[in-house]
Amino acid sequence: MLHDLSANVVGRLLLAAALGAAVGIERELRRKPAGLRTMILISVGAALFTVISYEAAGSFGGDHTRIAAQIIPGIGFIGAGVVLREHGAVTGITSAATIFVIASVGMAAGAAMPVTAVFATLLLLTSLIVLGKIEDRFGLRTCVVTFSIETPDIVTTSGKVHKLLEESAIESQRWKTRRTPDGTLLEFDTDVTSAQERELVAQLQAMHLHCEVRRLHT
Repeated sequence: MLHDLSANVVGRLLLAAALGAAVGIERELRRKPAGLRTMILISVGAALFTVISYEAAGSFGGDHTRIAAQIIPGIGFIGAGVVLREHGAVTGITSAATIFVIASVGMAAGAAMPVTAVFATLLLLTSLIVLGKIEDRFGLRTCVVTFSIETPDIVTTSGKVHKLLEESAIESQRWKTRRTPDGTLLEFDTDVTSAQERELVAQLQAMHLHCEVRRLHT
């Protein structure tokens, strides 16, 4: 009954699951849309399709890479699902690229290339963690941030914020206001680095304006 499930195949699938989990945990910790379960499923799925491609061709004849070759366009559809255009900015590119790479890791595991799969995962984690910290540290990466400010005097506050952004050479968009029980809520979006975000928050607080910030996923 289990003649088709060998220890070799089990090992490949478990390796794919472990490597997908390693990347998925990093994504979960950074609150990204494609997290632990998604990365495991993509990696295991790619590995299984690769195994099936080789085994089916060996048993019934045909091209050993025929099924595996269809993984790439299939992953493209999944990756496109996490890329969004929101508030005039495109987000999710890094998540889509991560999905693309973890699928290739799963294919390597399924093709009995464990060292290649592990090495590729280490490169992927290095890019996501180490390079991500370097980008944040030196302000190399920008992110769309939504600022929300509640104020009883919307006219004065709006004028102060516009002047502050102009002096800081920060472009803003999607300004909107809405009534609240305590006054008016002013919201706007900016495309800023982490350093610019911290500086802007500090300047707003120095003006005795309480603000909340929300980052869009990247």
